Amino acid sequence: MGVVNKQSLNATVDAVDEAFFFSRPLSKADRVEAARWIAGRQGLPGSYHGMFAPTKRDFERGLQAFMGDRMRTRAGTAHVLGEEACRALILLDVKDAQVQSALRQATEGMLRRLEPLDGPRAGFYCCGTCTVSYWRHLAVGGLDHAEHRLATGVKHLKSRRQDNGRWGLYPFWYTLLALTEIDLPSARKELHYVAPVCERLLKRRPSDEVFAARRRALAERVLAAA
Repeated sequence: MGVVNKQSLNATVDAVDEAFFFSRPLSKADRVEAARWIAGRQGLPGSYHGMFAPTKRDFERGLQAFMGDRMRTRAGTAHVLGEEACRALILLDVKDAQVQSALRQATEGMLRRLEPLDGPRAGFYCCGTCTVSYWRHLAVGGLDHAEHRLATGVKHLKSRRQDNGRWGLYPFWYTLLALTEIDLPSARKELHYVAPVCERLLKRRPSDEVFAARRRALAERVLAAA
């Protein structure tokens, strides 16, 4: 079964993400097909600042991130899927002129959007979910000034710690996923902070439901890294 779902950018990016999360290598044919299909959505109507446009179905249903966290707004869906699609293309690493041109144009569009947002809060976007998608894009080498943006972002995350081991406006599972991908001491400190929550979650009965299985695997990684 192929990676591309022509009815959904969300589903296509999710399939790419799953392959990399669980270290299941994609065939060259699947990588090329996925990269070219994603690239073909660059700058289409509905795209966020020239990134990759969600499909009609994506806008109707809203975003469901890799760990199951939801985003219902049209702008949020377009932004998060744009960042995730850029990330997917970087991971797929297909050396194709069409793909690389689309990724370059998407990157340029998002960097123009980021220019007025640089400064002490360069690592924070408009909300928790959008910010985490931005971090995931940075963590694989996208955009620019990644270390500075990620360091300021994680600093803001730390400021939102709560007594229950969470971070207020930041979606718990999506944020955990990003932290496991950010190679900074401050990110590892946040994993240590949340480790007791993950320990409690792992005591629950395992489930084969897709998001439950992903969350369990992630919690195990958090404890290994904390």
